[in-house]
Parts: sequence; structure tokens; C-alpha cells
Amino acid sequence: MQTKQRMQTKQRMQTRQRGSLSRPAAAVVAGTVLWFAGITPAQRVYTTRDAARRLEILEHSGPRWVAGQHVAAMGTAAVPVAFAVLAKEFPRGRARGLAGTAAAALLVGAPMFVWCLADRGSDIERFAYRRGAAWPFAFYAWSHVAALAALAGAFAALPAPRPSPTAFALAGTSAASAAVLAATGDIPPFVFYLAEGAAAAVLLRWTPDDGGDG
Repeated sequence: MQTKQRMQTKQRMQTRQRGSLSRPAAAVVAGTVLWFAGITPAQRVYTTRDAARRLEILEHSGPRWVAGQHVAAMGTAAVPVAFAVLAKEFPRGRARGLAGTAAAALLVGAPMFVWCLADRGSDIERFAYRRGAAWPFAFYAWSHVAALAALAGAFAALPAPRPSPTAFALAGTSAASAAVLAATGDIPPFVFYLAEGAAAAVLLRWTPDDGGDG
């Protein structure tokens, strides 16, 4: 009887833990989807090398481009806030501390990309000819690199069953992004949101065993 009661108690604790993580994790996924929806208009502008052609694409896109920057800005703001809530629900110890570090990095970097998006929407010619300041995007991108590294540690520190493949994938994405940024000074930001959204999606189904990482 006592064994059955212990098992039932354990199942209830696991269900509560899963529920507390799944709600903010779903918010992260939703914010990621919102970001991708906003960044979708005039996709060819990101791969076109000729500045005059980029301007032509943007002018043809018209209001859709400007509206997309507003939607992407909402996603940019929503994801760090959702991660901050998610971090508070991680198990106490290293997992929560590292998740909090990841959320802090995202919160610090997000305003920089919102700035970039505002600049893109308000002056399409400046964006087409790459005349805007480079440092806001660089600051934002490196903040995501740091966030992915911290998030990898947070996943590695979760109680069993540990989502180790996710931790390795996050660490690899962080390292690869750092290498690309150091070499080129640029990187497609969708890489960050794809990795972070996928990591949050893992938590929608993750159910911990008893115990923590201390």
C-alpha cells in the first residue's frame, strides 16, 4: 500500500512539474512562431547581393514589409519574456541558474534587434544599402550565442531522464554560431529562434523523475 501511495505521489509531482514547464514552454514556441511570421515577407531581400535589387524588392513588398517588422518585433520581445517565466519553473540548482542566465541574455539582447527592425521598417533604402549601424545586431547576436550556451547547460543539468541530445544540439549551435559571427560578423537570426523554439518544444513532453541536480 505504501509503495502504491509513493508511486501515486511521484506521478502527481511529475505531472505538476511537467505542467509548470509546458505552459511557459508553449509561450516560447508561440513567440518563435510569431517571429518567423513577421520575418517572412520579402524573403529574397536577405539573399540578394545587389543593393539596388534589394531596394526594388522592398519597394514592391510595400506595407507587408513594414507590417512584418512590427510582427517580428513582437516575437522578439515575447520570446525572452517567455524564457524568463520558463526559467523560474526549472528545478532548483544549476538547471534553474543556467536557465535564468539564458533568459537574462535574451532579455538584454532583444531591444537591440527591435531597434534593427524599427530601422528596417522606417528607412528601407538604408537597409537595402546596408548603411545602418552594425553594432546593435552584433550585440543581439552574441547575446543569443551566450543564451544558447547557458541553455545547453540548463538542459544538461535537468533531472533524469536528461534531454542530452537537446543539450548537445544547443551547445553545438552556440559554438557554430560563435564561429560564424567571429568570421563574418553576420548570421541569419532564424538559427537562434529555431534552436530555442525546438528546445522549448522538448519541454512540452518532458517529465522528470524524482530528485534534482542540487
